[in-house]
Amino acid sequence: PIKTIEKLNFVEEATRFALADEQPVRGVSAKGIAEDFPLDGARSLYGATKLASELLIQEYNEFYGLKTVIDRCGVITGPWQMGKVDQGVMVLWVAKHFYEQQLAYIGYGGTGKQTRDMLHVADLYRLVDWQLHHLDAVNGEILNAGGGVEVSASLQELTKLCQEVTGKTIPISQVTENRAADIRLYVTDNSKVTALTGWAPQIGMKQIVTEIHGWISENAEALSYVLK
Repeated sequence: PIKTIEKLNFVEEATRFALADEQPVRGVSAKGIAEDFPLDGARSLYGATKLASELLIQEYNEFYGLKTVIDRCGVITGPWQMGKVDQGVMVLWVAKHFYEQQLAYIGYGGTGKQTRDMLHVADLYRLVDWQLHHLDAVNGEILNAGGGVEVSASLQELTKLCQEVTGKTIPISQVTENRAADIRLYVTDNSKVTALTGWAPQIGMKQIVTEIHGWISENAEALSYVLK
């Protein structure tokens, strides 16, 4: 829920927003947001459809005996994602640097301190593969799965990584006004999924940016019709 997240206790660091350890609601700490974080309140139509799908899955699990596990993922990313303004921020950011186009820091004073954790699709594959082979162990569970604090970045920090990997610097404008459904931070607390399955993300931010850049470089002309 947007208002619940925005009312959390944040620490504004030099390049990002971070979570304080003491919070006004359960299910959140400096490690990120856990499964028992309260879900009451408006969450955008996009978020509402995700929650609705969870409720339907739980009904099928309970009343039809369908074995299920729900993974609440961080920002999924990696090569072959066709990133755009409203989905796929990492690919979008790398592509704009590669093709030398303009970007913008939107909201929160135009500082670019909004922070998200990133989950490489290969790390997600490892988790889903484990779950498929051990479905009884996770049947009926809801699990948060993301990059966590270790694999997270603000837009500022992502810009710096893109500059390092691509060797290019592009103009970035600043829009101070917040967008209606934006939040300053989402970072996953992976404690439950790690304890239950042993899974943890292995692919870091620098490697993700490097892989995306390599994919775009190898397919620059074809991808220019989609990513420019």
